[in-house]
Amino acid sequence: MGRNYRAWLILAALLVPAASPWAQVSPAPQYAAMTAAPVPAAIPVVLLVDLSTGQELFAREASRRFVPASVTKVMTAYTAFRLTDEGRLPLDRTYLYSAALEEAWYGEGSSMFLRAGERPSVGQLLLGVTTVSGNDASEALAIAATGSLDAWLARMNADAAQLRMADTHFGSPNGFPDGGSTYTTARDLAKLGRALTQDYPGLYRRFFGHRQLTWRNITQPNHDPVTGQVEGGDGIKTGFTAEAGFTVMGSAERGGRRLLVVLAAAPSAAMRDKAARDLLEWGFARFTPVPLLGAGAVIGSARVQDGAASAVPLRLAADLALALPAGRTEGIAAQVIYHGPVAAPVAQGQVIARLRLEIPGAPPVEVPLEAAASVARANGWQRIGNALARWLA
Repeated sequence: MGRNYRAWLILAALLVPAASPWAQVSPAPQYAAMTAAPVPAAIPVVLLVDLSTGQELFAREASRRFVPASVTKVMTAYTAFRLTDEGRLPLDRTYLYSAALEEAWYGEGSSMFLRAGERPSVGQLLLGVTTVSGNDASEALAIAATGSLDAWLARMNADAAQLRMADTHFGSPNGFPDGGSTYTTARDLAKLGRALTQDYPGLYRRFFGHRQLTWRNITQPNHDPVTGQVEGGDGIKTGFTAEAGFTVMGSAERGGRRLLVVLAAAPSAAMRDKAARDLLEWGFARFTPVPLLGAGAVIGSARVQDGAASAVPLRLAADLALALPAGRTEGIAAQVIYHGPVAAPVAQGQVIARLRLEIPGAPPVEVPLEAAASVARANGWQRIGNALARWLA
């Protein structure tokens, strides 16, 4: 009975009280207005996220696993950023490029064209990774940072796990075909994009968004289809292999608002590039960020089992802002969802529920709700009173 009761609470939920600004209408169609998104049906995996709110603006097969190809190098850059920020990987550290690496990687796919005996710095290798997608630079950076490829991959995967990229695994630092060991999802890449741009904004601006790179006497362009072609565009990475198709992870920032697009398995580079630019422009034009409620605003309550109180108020754990179609707030419906009743004791600040928002013309949004007060476990007399209240209810 307990299991069914908890399931019933989740399905039926609790409508936000009438005094709340959320109790406006019954749930509206979720995707009615999304059909105008300029994304060809031939691209199977699509995700557009407003990183400023954490909100998905458009999604298609966003949890489907795919081979990221050179988009893998975004994780390599993130891991290098993190080590640099921790003081463990100085950007001016030099690395003696070996003959073995030259034999394995010179001109192999995208390349920085490193030669044995050269001593690039970590910063130069990072630019080789982020600007010209160097497979050779990625391998060299991995070994320069941790001493071995295995140690680097362990660090990459540990960082991915910490970012809660649950459907991701990396078997190489550069995305070169590895028999399926490397895979990810659009939603996982969105988590990576948020961390890359928000946790290390200085390093992101320093190493992403360059239009070309010259190493020795070789100048190569950056094939990023967003930078310099979309207002505010500053990266991030393209990828292609015969197995993966054409993939892109792109981002643009305007007025402090950053959007991120992920496309995977597109049939051509031209289709991928145009769709990435069009979708970013569509997201900026169609959706307007609207601040709604501040952190700590009380949103409903949750029932408590065997507690000194029968219910606990729920509050927003952070400020709530949404990117809304045309900035319109009407038509939003809300539900508080939790597994309940919540067993006492409950600690103030403990996340125990979610606020689900149904937004006409956009995917639904869920944000965490935390207990606004502590509820101790009931003493003997309180348990008797609770039992009587349940019996009389």
